[in-house]
Amino acid sequence: MLKEIIIFCDGAAKGNPGPGGCGAVVVLPEGEVVELGGGEKHTTNNRMELLGAIKALSKVVKRKDDILVYTDSKYLINGVTSWIYSWQKNNWQTKAKEKVLNQDLWKKLVKLVSLNHKNDRPRKIEWHYVGGHIGVAGNERCDEIASSQATGGKVKLYKGLLSEYKINILDLGHDEIKKTVKHGKSAKAYSYLSLVGGILNIDKTWPDCEVRVKGKAGARYKKAISPEDEKEIIKSWGLHE
Repeated sequence: MLKEIIIFCDGAAKGNPGPGGCGAVVVLPEGEVVELGGGEKHTTNNRMELLGAIKALSKVVKRKDDILVYTDSKYLINGVTSWIYSWQKNNWQTKAKEKVLNQDLWKKLVKLVSLNHKNDRPRKIEWHYVGGHIGVAGNERCDEIASSQATGGKVKLYKGLLSEYKINILDLGHDEIKKTVKHGKSAKAYSYLSLVGGILNIDKTWPDCEVRVKGKAGARYKKAISPEDEKEIIKSWGLHE
């Protein structure tokens, strides 16, 4: 028997904006697993990350158990644990006095995380970051569901006993070699990514990338050391995979 509800969630958009999907896996303490999916025809990665969490939390809204949420979206985690408090005080405006993006979904999420049932103590929701594409079983499954929902593919959503679930969803381990290489500053570059004026460029050498970003206000750049790392950087910038 588990002590808490375990949730994995993810989102994807093909084109960003473009057709998008979300995926979630909910593991209940009594040993039941429920997979969830959804999407929008024209959307963004960030909206789908939010929608995945909303669908999962909506599924357990009437329960009193504590919840552990695992996601590869820092946008989701930072927003729900920090940014929303300032946004609410500022009437859902950013510090720059601009309208908060995805406000409709953030408001739904706020209601879900704020709901506490009348029991001995308030229900706790903990948000945990897991790296994308590093082999965490729950994250990989959610990514598969989200991508299928975005492309119109057919994926069978599981609902049944944890003991009969073919995915080792409670295993938070991952490929340690990938993790070590990914974060190694001295690792050989696979590519160099830059974002200047909203335009993404991928170069094979640092000198080519440097020409693009040098002296450009607001330019972003980063080294990728593998195809998987490249995809994760692009996703973290809110762009298409």
